[in-house]
Amino acid sequence: MIEIHELTKRYGDKTALNQLTLTIASGQIFGLLGHNGAGKSTTIKNLVSIIKPTSGTVTVDGLDLEQQRQAVKEKISYVPDTPDIFLQLSAMEYWDLIAAAYQQSEEAVQQRRQQLVSLFDMTEHVDEPMASYSHGMRQKAILIGALLPDPDIWILDEPLQGLDPQAAFDLKNLMKAHAAKGKTVIFSTHNLDTAQQLCDRLAILKQGQLIYTGSVEQLLAQHPQQSLEAIYLQMAGRLTDGHLVDALEGEHDA
Repeated sequence: MIEIHELTKRYGDKTALNQLTLTIASGQIFGLLGHNGAGKSTTIKNLVSIIKPTSGTVTVDGLDLEQQRQAVKEKISYVPDTPDIFLQLSAMEYWDLIAAAYQQSEEAVQQRRQQLVSLFDMTEHVDEPMASYSHGMRQKAILIGALLPDPDIWILDEPLQGLDPQAAFDLKNLMKAHAAKGKTVIFSTHNLDTAQQLCDRLAILKQGQLIYTGSVEQLLAQHPQQSLEAIYLQMAGRLTDGHLVDALEGEHDA
């Protein structure tokens, strides 16, 4: 279980996250939904210790993140919001680096690595430098690295971004299977269909504030006869400005 209490992050006068309080139970796929700049990545970067909060606490399975940071890190794997990291390495070198960081032997990871490489169709590319990869291939390499040690908690920042349909389908099935084992998946997304497909519960953020937490079903029940898209835009954004659309794309005199 992850317990976030009044988590706040400020950068000078800007508040990126304002007193976020959430409880994320084990055995769930939990989605973070919101526009760009809503606070999704800030929340995730606090959870994985890339940044430290201005105030507030995070507890993971009873461990205080501030006091027991290394023990918490060992429970978590992380996919960042960009795959453009460690590009000078081959995928295999990168995966070896990850295995070493989790203190796993070659024997311990070999079978799982082979399975992940096969699943994501990367067999012919493992020794190529990641700088030569397409965006989608880099995303696959980073995903394999994150899933390789198989810790209890997966924290994935826009994990489906750039993936081909097959890889996206396979990753979603892995996420479901991980949660079904009583473990935890936290991911951010802009895609409402993906959130509706996958999430047991979700949090909607707007300008650093939590504006909804609960299941998709509960949200739809609160707004009968409306689509998830319409509900979300009413809460977190706005519906299309018809006047601007007409001005941009409407009929014009020749």
